[in-house]
Amino acid sequence: HTYGITSDPLTQFAVVLSALVHDVDHTGVPNATLVKENSKISALYKGKSVAEQNSVDLSWDLLMDESYGDLRAAIYGTAGELKRFRQLVVNTVMATDIMDKDLKALRNARWDKAFKGSTSEENSRDVVNRKATIVIEHIIQASDVAHTMQHWHIYRKWNERLFHEMYLAYQTGRSETDPSEFWYKGEIGFFDFYIIPLTKKLKDCAVFGVSSDEHLNYARENRAQWEERGEEVVASMVAKLRQD
Repeated sequence: HTYGITSDPLTQFAVVLSALVHDVDHTGVPNATLVKENSKISALYKGKSVAEQNSVDLSWDLLMDESYGDLRAAIYGTAGELKRFRQLVVNTVMATDIMDKDLKALRNARWDKAFKGSTSEENSRDVVNRKATIVIEHIIQASDVAHTMQHWHIYRKWNERLFHEMYLAYQTGRSETDPSEFWYKGEIGFFDFYIIPLTKKLKDCAVFGVSSDEHLNYARENRAQWEERGEEVVASMVAKLRQD
C-alpha cells in the first residue's frame, strides 16, 4: 500500500537525506530575490530552482568526497543503484520548490495521472513507480512545512522563526515588503490554498493511515486559531523584534 517505499531502504534513505540537505547554504531569501539580485548561483542555474539546485550540488559534492567512501558503499553497491539514488535525491529536493509554476504544474499533472487517471493501458510497474514518486514528493513537501500540521505551540515557534528571517531580509534591504503588513492574511491563504489541500492529498493517497487524519486535523485547528489570534501574534512578534 506504500507502492514499494517501505520495502526499499535506498528510497527511504534518499528521502531522509533530502530532508536533511534541502536547505544547505540557504541565505534567508527566496529564489525570486536571488534572481533579482543577479546572484552567482542564479546565473549558474539560469534562474530555475536556484536555492534547491545549489543545495543539491553542494551536498552531493560533499557526499562524493573521498572521506565518505564507506558511507557511499553502504548506500549503493552498483552503478545502477547510484544512478537511482541520485535521481531520487534530486527529484525529492526539487519538490521543495513550491513557487515554481512549471514544476507545480508538472507535479499536479503527475498526481492526477497517478491517482485520478486511467492506467489500464500502462505497465503495472510504471503505474506503481509513478505513485511512489508523487508520494515521495508530497512527503518532502509535508516535512518542509510540518510545523503547520502539529500542535499550535510548534506551529507558532517555527512560524515566528520564519517571520524573523523575512523581517531581517526587509531590514537589510533584500526585500521591499515589510512582512508584518501581509503576515496575518498570508498565513490564512497559505493554509487554505496549500497546507490543507496538501494534507488532503496525504490522506487521498492512502499511504499514511491515521497519521494523515492527525495532520489534517492539526492544520485545520491551527488555521482556526490563527484566524482568531493571528493579528495579536503578529503584533507581538513585531514588538519583540523592535525591542531586540
